[in-house]
Amino acid sequence: MSLSQQLAAQHLTNNPEIKAVLFDLDGTLVDTAPDLIEALNLSLNDAGFERQSPEFIRPFASHGSMAMVNAAILHANEDIKANVRQGLLEHYLRINGQQSQLFDGIAALLTQLKRKGLPVGIVTNKPARFARPLIHALGLTDQFGCIISGDSTLHPKPHTAPMLLAAQQIAVAPAHILYLGDALRDLQAARNANMQGGIALWGYLARDDEPASWPSEYQFNSAFEVTALFS
Repeated sequence: MSLSQQLAAQHLTNNPEIKAVLFDLDGTLVDTAPDLIEALNLSLNDAGFERQSPEFIRPFASHGSMAMVNAAILHANEDIKANVRQGLLEHYLRINGQQSQLFDGIAALLTQLKRKGLPVGIVTNKPARFARPLIHALGLTDQFGCIISGDSTLHPKPHTAPMLLAAQQIAVAPAHILYLGDALRDLQAARNANMQGGIALWGYLARDDEPASWPSEYQFNSAFEVTALFS
């Protein structure tokens, strides 16, 4: 049985029909790590610290600016970390989108979902002042029925609030929505909201992550495998 047949069989036998797809942003839809890492390194340089290698910082890119700063200067005091984080955000606001690009297979997946008439949306913990310019720079704004950012609701993921707001805006019941993400909180958010969770294994997973233990209905090695689900 081919991969697409296996995925289709799993979908048909175990899960409700998927009528919409929601995406996490960083590490799932878009490879934003190059810009985030450059912003971090610029801020580290401003503060007199050494630059960090992309390979070391990349796994932290889905976990927010403070996680990246903590990884880079773990033993610095909290005031220094706060200053480096503020510098990171200021640099990122300036370079946001310059090196970011869609992950392999995402463009084809979006085309397939549009062909099938399935609504798509974004639910990210990234603040709107960063998320919306990035999505616009990639020419994607008109492709999504909703864009829920980290400050769209009082509580971010893994809380249900942003997930349920997205479901409301695209007018699809949560049980019929597939949510794709590359972090544990993404899959917790999907489960908490009664959505079907799909792990984006192509994202920013760290060596000590254990995605097999995360709550999910699907695990995908690439966006091409997600497309196969809808072929």
